[in-house]
Amino acid sequence: MRVLGVDPGNAVTGFGIVDRGGELRYVIAGTIRAGAMRGPARLAAIYANLIEVIDTHAPDAISLERSFVAVNIQSAFKLGEARAMVMLAAAHRGLELFEYTPTDVKLSIAGYGRADKCQVKEMVHRTLGVSVPDSLAEDATDALAISLCHIFRAKMPRPSAIRRVFPRPARASASVIAGAKP
Repeated sequence: MRVLGVDPGNAVTGFGIVDRGGELRYVIAGTIRAGAMRGPARLAAIYANLIEVIDTHAPDAISLERSFVAVNIQSAFKLGEARAMVMLAAAHRGLELFEYTPTDVKLSIAGYGRADKCQVKEMVHRTLGVSVPDSLAEDATDALAISLCHIFRAKMPRPSAIRRVFPRPARASASVIAGAKP
């Protein structure tokens, strides 16, 4: 089973792939940096880069962090948009999507639901071994932790359906939209 973990972010989205055959194996990890991009350009960059990672490394499933942000509503909206791009990429490639809270991830990786970033990074390195670069950004290490969380918690998910690209949806006419007035 090969799992792509994604840590969505407003400016930086982390990704990490872990393979589990007989043993756990680090495949790749990195970040998608939207930088100064805003609005649709930022979302398009996240989506396009995720599609490239999926097409290049052929994961069997995607594991996504389910975040809760209550302090700043604008940040919550932007984070929700980044999460939506991950969901869209999964749907377009026919991959199952699994979501885990930050507490679930920390508990699975470090054994403590309130572990700090240093503890999570250390446990990711201990779990996957020397193949994981020490220089990885925190977002990429968090994404690997999200991948590992799914591998540890999943009850052997079904293999994903044949990968296919979904056709472009047909545009709805005004008469088809419920409640639309002519």
